[in-house]
Amino acid sequence: MNILLVAGGTPKEWPQFDVEAIDYFVGIDRGSLFILEHGWRLDLAVGDFDSLTAEEKQQVQLQAKEIEQAQAEKDDTDTQLALALTLKKFPEAEIMIIGATGGRLDHFLSNLWLPLEPRFQNFAGQIQLKDQKNSLSYYLPGSYTITKEPQMNYLAYCCLTPVAKLTLMGSKYTLDQTDVTIPTSFASNEFVGETASFSFDSGMIAVIQSRDGQK
Repeated sequence: MNILLVAGGTPKEWPQFDVEAIDYFVGIDRGSLFILEHGWRLDLAVGDFDSLTAEEKQQVQLQAKEIEQAQAEKDDTDTQLALALTLKKFPEAEIMIIGATGGRLDHFLSNLWLPLEPRFQNFAGQIQLKDQKNSLSYYLPGSYTITKEPQMNYLAYCCLTPVAKLTLMGSKYTLDQTDVTIPTSFASNEFVGETASFSFDSGMIAVIQSRDGQK
């Protein structure tokens, strides 16, 4: 099952994706309004909706199939709450989050670190963050082969935690059984073919495929 979580970042930064492949749409605060403005089905709306006018909030309330109204003062961010609810409903789902980058830095960091939370760690491999220029996927220890995405020129291996015995193959810059002791981004790497491989023994890695802005 493919689920789309739409946060409140501007749609101008959204990636291209096949809407027909989405089985369930979740709006996060203003993201709920964006879903409706695109003519998509709003299956679940989550948040305190403090970014909406009274009229916009009413529109969401009338059209959402389900609403989870949060308090403005709460422990979880709206995105944390939306992800927790989504995984509770659909623990096997593949989840793409858009509208979660490009805005406030504190929001971006909280979104980037979501899979590090103990309640989300086991689902890390099911979560992606995407925008117009970046595609980020999370990986737990193991061996993997990834495929180059169209128009993405760069490849980065971001160690979100200390990582043991990191090996990179099939890319311009390689590593062999390297221990990484602090969070580190091995940035500006590149595919040398259509696939690249990597493995590691402990920790968590975010793999980012990206491109420069269009000129």
